[in-house]
Amino acid sequence: MTVRLWLRAWVAWLRGEGTDVRAVLARLQAWLQAVEADAQAQARLAHAWQRLGAAAADWAPLLADEGIARRPEFVAELAHRLRRHLLPVSPRTTDSSEWFGWVFDDERDARWLAAIPARQVQRLQQLLAPEGNGAPPVPVVWRGVLLDALAICTAHVAVTLVEPEVWQRMVPASRRLRAFEGLARNLDALRSTVRAHGPHAAPTQAAVDALRAALDACRHAAYTAYAHLDEHGISTAVVFRLHQLRERVLRAKRLLEALASPNPERAAMHLLARLVRANHQARRIGPLVARTSQLLAQRVAERNAETGEHYISRNRTEYWAMLRRALGGGAVLGLTTWSKLALTALGLSAFWGGLVAGLNYAAWFVLIMLLHWTVATKQPAMTAPALAARLKHLHSREAVLRFVDEIAHLLRSQVAAIAGNLLAVVPTVWLLDWGWRSVSGSHLVDEAKALHLIATHQLWGPTLLFAAGTGVLLFASSLMAGWAENAFVLYRLDTALAHHPAWIRWLGPQRAQRWAAWLRSHISGLAANVSLGLLLGLVPALLGFFGLGFDVRHVTLVTGQLTAALVALGPQALMQWDVLSALLAALLVGPINLAVSFYLAFRLALKAQGINAVNRQRIRQALLYRWRKAPGSFFWPPASEPAPRG
Repeated sequence: MTVRLWLRAWVAWLRGEGTDVRAVLARLQAWLQAVEADAQAQARLAHAWQRLGAAAADWAPLLADEGIARRPEFVAELAHRLRRHLLPVSPRTTDSSEWFGWVFDDERDARWLAAIPARQVQRLQQLLAPEGNGAPPVPVVWRGVLLDALAICTAHVAVTLVEPEVWQRMVPASRRLRAFEGLARNLDALRSTVRAHGPHAAPTQAAVDALRAALDACRHAAYTAYAHLDEHGISTAVVFRLHQLRERVLRAKRLLEALASPNPERAAMHLLARLVRANHQARRIGPLVARTSQLLAQRVAERNAETGEHYISRNRTEYWAMLRRALGGGAVLGLTTWSKLALTALGLSAFWGGLVAGLNYAAWFVLIMLLHWTVATKQPAMTAPALAARLKHLHSREAVLRFVDEIAHLLRSQVAAIAGNLLAVVPTVWLLDWGWRSVSGSHLVDEAKALHLIATHQLWGPTLLFAAGTGVLLFASSLMAGWAENAFVLYRLDTALAHHPAWIRWLGPQRAQRWAAWLRSHISGLAANVSLGLLLGLVPALLGFFGLGFDVRHVTLVTGQLTAALVALGPQALMQWDVLSALLAALLVGPINLAVSFYLAFRLALKAQGINAVNRQRIRQALLYRWRKAPGSFFWPPASEPAPRG
């Protein structure tokens, strides 16, 4: 431990206070001169090097594993990184990765390590293992370390390749090749060649090329599993293993480059610099979460893009069909408003009231889905991935114009959906109030409740902020829908249910097959509607438990509640400022619901497709040109679908 403490202090002294690489190299030069002039210091340094553990047993795992996720699962690796990020490191550790990162605790150390000249490295080698002291030369030890590190890397690659989760997803041709069998054979050949001819001979280069080709064959064989994942659902555990395999192959190639380099001193310093960077990157939690979330985002976006195509109307026929579906959805949401007001009168506690409200929402949303009707605010989270799918092809003017066409189609669809919902919910609530008044002699809500509804929907209150929060919940429900459908496909639940003995006894073989196929087609819609209902009901109750006031502001539900309040107060209430303020707020709730959920879904789709930037200026110019020439195209469809561009 004393040697490690000294090494950490020495690295800190070399680094200094600033980041000037030339100053670091000057300090190293001065230190080398001082030690070379002091025989006792040279002896102590050589002894310390031997105690530090120059053998492959200490350094090989560091070269092979540093910066590569060691845990085979995302959760385990996340816990490991959290521990490394939050807890201090003991210098008494036997983990070479931990003490290496403890010594080089500044990521900028990689800069001066990579800049150390070969001449200084050679002088340092002579000091660490001087001739005549019985210790093997540093270059010989270094070659052995590199070969042992290669053995660790190739072993990990072979093990990953034959893991059942990866092996069963590879195409049959790749399994028959059994590429992993060539790794050990080629590595043994490389060891023998290095021992017989040295690291720079022609036979060694041939052995290096053979091992590199074997590594590429293993990587290409493993990558065939991605096609299976695309078709049958993404498993983050499998993709995590495939990512580890890719990192191992790249690390093995860097080790081969260092082994066969004509300038081994410079290659060693560059490799150590990479290890320093990798050590610090391996502590970061953000990249790990981002990479894993991108896998789920990809599947969610792909599934939602397929679903979202059904929510976009491209001609007048589809526009009227969208309007009719929205009218039906608005009528059902009028019933939802009535049942919500009735449940509120039960006076349940916060949690149970939220749960009952969530189940109520979910039941009505599922009914709308089964009737093939539409809820306007659910569309953006589904249509945004379908729109983003076209961003990959913005390579020409025609592609940009096609993208603008899709935006126009989408906006028209949203206008039709919102208009249909609102045009139906208002008369539905009025008719329900009229029927209830005919039976009981009272309105759906009394005057006090009506005044309370008006007061809680004021323009200058938190209504618009709550509307944005509701947009987040709408987006979250689309995430849950994509996750549920991916899990359904990944675990083949349709065939599992179709052949489940209990299902067959209950439904019979043919009906079990039909129900399983129906669930496969509708699992995304069921998950979206049930999750949205529960989110709308439970999130306000859960946030209220922590003292965070939140209420749902869904445009159709808000309109239904305000309609019930106005019917109870009478037409004279329209002359009051509070009522006008509430109505103005209701007009803004819908656009905010749509904008927030669409923005979040669009960003998710961009991330899933790996699009860092698009030509925003060209799109903006095309949109402005369309707005000047044909503003009505954003609100009213053409009589027929336009001819395809390009």
